[in-house]
Amino acid sequence: MPVVRALAVALACVVAGGQSLTQQAWAQGTSDAASYPNRIVRLIVPFPPGGPADVIARFVGQKLSEDWGQTVVVENRPGGNTAIAAQQVARSAPDGYTLLIPMDTTMVLNPLTIQNLPYEPLKDLIPITMLTKNMSMVVTRTAGPKSIKELIAQARANPGKMNMGAGTITSRLGAVLFAKTAGIDVQLIPFKGSAEIGQAVLAGTVDFALDSTGTALPLVQGGKYRALAKYTNQPLPMFPGVPSLSEAAGLPSIDESSTWIALAAPAGTPRPIVEKIQNAVAKIYADRTTMGKLEKVGINPVNSTSDELTAFIRSESVRWAQVLKENAHLLKLE
Repeated sequence: MPVVRALAVALACVVAGGQSLTQQAWAQGTSDAASYPNRIVRLIVPFPPGGPADVIARFVGQKLSEDWGQTVVVENRPGGNTAIAAQQVARSAPDGYTLLIPMDTTMVLNPLTIQNLPYEPLKDLIPITMLTKNMSMVVTRTAGPKSIKELIAQARANPGKMNMGAGTITSRLGAVLFAKTAGIDVQLIPFKGSAEIGQAVLAGTVDFALDSTGTALPLVQGGKYRALAKYTNQPLPMFPGVPSLSEAAGLPSIDESSTWIALAAPAGTPRPIVEKIQNAVAKIYADRTTMGKLEKVGINPVNSTSDELTAFIRSESVRWAQVLKENAHLLKLE
């Protein structure tokens, strides 16, 4: 047999063998998905009980348990800026029985701000679906500015004298981006969480702040906060009369800023199992009555496919990396 023909035959055998292995793997994954889940599924939350990630995990877990007829438990593994939980899930068996409730910090900001991170988000984990986006709100106390344009005017008239508060790294990036785009010179005051932000706003320690929809809602409803703008162009049913920041401030180039929570699995989890989980969550989110109940308590439910969430994570990584590069000296990430 001529050498060229022999090589062609050998190559064809390799390709056919590879296709056979791929088909076998898909068939095995499909078979596993058909019986999935047949034992306890664990949702690992990288925060203590009671926070937004824990609340949405328990809500979705309960609904999945009802749908599957199988127990879904929530385990809280706080610490390491969500890295401890992420590493645990990344090292778990890729069978769909150990899942992660990550957030923007886990999938986007940690790789940009932490050296020697013990996991790589899109290498060690498979995004399954978005669960919720907690949009940022520009808020002030009721005695503060009555509109976002009035706030900007005050800041321009008093350069360097007004303070803005923000908690998570994403919120700080959003706050700095707003100030830079609006052309105002204000001081960023970092906080550990929404409780501290609320106290500072109400006490007048900061003139305005970026706070999340979930924590801002009861303060706005109680007449203690004034919501000047939502940091998104998407409709927010819990804030029907609040304009978008880009529109109200006349800043069409400004994009969305949110802290978000998702669902992910270890890398290597068969695609049919990932799709089965995603479809189950989509079914839950298709119930508008249930979603309305979440919205009333400040949770903004958002569903997606695995591919959509993966693309979103990639785009957010590029966007915030640029903002971080240009404004690292202002962010106070200690």
